[in-house]
Amino acid sequence: MYFVLSLLVSTLAGFTRADTCADVEALGYINVTRPLDLSYILEQTEYWSIACSALQPSCIIFPKNVQEVSTVVKILANNTENFAVKSGGHNPNNYFSSVEGGPLISTEKLDQAVLDPNTGICDVGPGNRLDGIAQKLQGTGWTFVGGRIGNTGVGGLVLGGGLSYMSAQYGWAASQVLDYEVVFANGTIGHVTEDSYPDLFTALKGGGNNFAVVTNYRLQTHRQGNIWGGNLLFLHTPTVASKILKAVRDFTEYNLDDKAAVIVTAERAQVNAVDSWILFLFYDGPSPPADTFKNFTSIGPVTNDCRERTYADLMTFSNWVIVKAEIVDIGTETIPLPSEENFSTVMEGLHAHWRNVSDTTLLIPGIVASIAWQPFPKAIARQAKARGADLIDADADIDRVIIEMNYAFLPVTPYDTMADIHETTYSGVRNRVTAWQEDGTLPQGYLPLFMNYGFYRQDYWGRLRPASRALAKRVSEEVDPDGLFRGRTGGWKP
Repeated sequence: MYFVLSLLVSTLAGFTRADTCADVEALGYINVTRPLDLSYILEQTEYWSIACSALQPSCIIFPKNVQEVSTVVKILANNTENFAVKSGGHNPNNYFSSVEGGPLISTEKLDQAVLDPNTGICDVGPGNRLDGIAQKLQGTGWTFVGGRIGNTGVGGLVLGGGLSYMSAQYGWAASQVLDYEVVFANGTIGHVTEDSYPDLFTALKGGGNNFAVVTNYRLQTHRQGNIWGGNLLFLHTPTVASKILKAVRDFTEYNLDDKAAVIVTAERAQVNAVDSWILFLFYDGPSPPADTFKNFTSIGPVTNDCRERTYADLMTFSNWVIVKAEIVDIGTETIPLPSEENFSTVMEGLHAHWRNVSDTTLLIPGIVASIAWQPFPKAIARQAKARGADLIDADADIDRVIIEMNYAFLPVTPYDTMADIHETTYSGVRNRVTAWQEDGTLPQGYLPLFMNYGFYRQDYWGRLRPASRALAKRVSEEVDPDGLFRGRTGGWKP
């Protein structure tokens, strides 16, 4: 009996002593920072939502190369703590790239961007942000298919799919990956390609953080010179709103120039201090052909700063949209594009729903409510499929629109209260869309959720095709049989 009790105490003590931070620190060559260290404090500020910053990791580990990541993962696998891996910290969902009381692996030092100028193939580390890569590639004649906000981290963007201004030309950001350098759950270093691990290669495109730690993305970049882009600003009136929404609908269906792209956002701030529309226009060339964006510009913006510029300048310029020192919630829905006949019922109806819900938030301290209407034309699905399989598996049967809904607010407002309001916002969109599909107002069609904009309460995997979810689950169990990533990190699990 004494032996059994001694063994139990010893075992429990072993679990108590499980401390990845201390174990890595003891090696003496991998950078481990603690809560009072300046680099720890600064890294904790590099989240878009301060709710993530408020979660305090036991330490932050800064590996410099894939071998150091491998060493850390091996130690994690033999310990018991929850942990997180962080690229840019732009996903505002708590625990997706943040952790309370466990180690955080920052990929900040994995910021390589090594271009082959002859082929355009570029090795890109997850520690890069999009504006940083744009600066590194500036002047080479090559560009990456990245997101639209410069401060976005590469890791989260690509693993979620990645919607780009250039998606109608080249598909998702993930569609450009030729090779993933990864550290598996057992610490083994591997290269995942379409030939070496075909199912995992597919699963990493839209599968999130469920399979391995990616330490390098070998991407196919594309030829590009100066581009044209900027913002249009409109003050909100019902008439302006109707014209802008109609322009979004028509652009999604009728635009035949895949070099042209738009993001259309409506913004409201506390007590209607701001009630405006901000449009992002992009053309992959120094100047768009006449009338490409006429449906938008003819409405009469208050300001228009669109001009020829470098892509690096556009990425840096875009960072004004990040709301500092607030909690951020982001959610999404995907809708079929309505016909011209049903445009008002659907798009104006959904926008009215958003305004009605956001009306209830305008007295919340620091509130900024926004909705973005983002065309998802058939061309994106065609280009993505042409570059191989991914978990999103969008078809080109219908045009779609991705709607992104955001709330930013000061932390004096309870987190769960705003989560409930946010759920009311996106679920109201979903409920209306399904009702309109049932009565024939909207066409039937596959409507996946876009991971990069998903709210933690949304059912990401349930909105993908069953075959995609089944593949992801099977692959996850194969490459991570002990559930290191499935059981000890945040995020949506298949």
